Amino acid sequence: MPDNEMILEFSALSCNESFARVAAASFAAQLNPTVVELTDLKTAISEAVTNAIIHGYNGQGGMVRLACAIEGRSFTAEVSDTGIGIADIAQAMEALYTSRPEEERSGMGFTVMETFMDSVNVFSELGKGTRIIMKKRFV
Repeated sequence: MPDNEMILEFSALSCNESFARVAAASFAAQLNPTVVELTDLKTAISEAVTNAIIHGYNGQGGMVRLACAIEGRSFTAEVSDTGIGIADIAQAMEALYTSRPEEERSGMGFTVMETFMDSVNVFSELGKGTRIIMKKRFV
């Protein structure tokens, strides 16, 4: 059972990516993270939210949900959408893979999340959306 938790829902608009990043960082502040830990967390949240907006909804709007929980020194963030879903999660998580090459996407979103968080799990169903659960333990 979490010691503390919060849930936000916001429109799938690019301008809300920074809101989600700052909200998650503010919530995590109670763990007294270092500047580096906080920057890592914000970067991972940014990537997950951007994926929901750009890939989940194809920029066509919808809602993104950010749920954060703290248990002891562990922080969990769940970013989810009810968009188009991912056909092949393993392929989507490969470095440099992008479903939007015409938009000059780098294909590094999941790699960045995995670099800055202790664990990243992705669940998706075509036509129903995607859920990314990321965990980080603060020292």
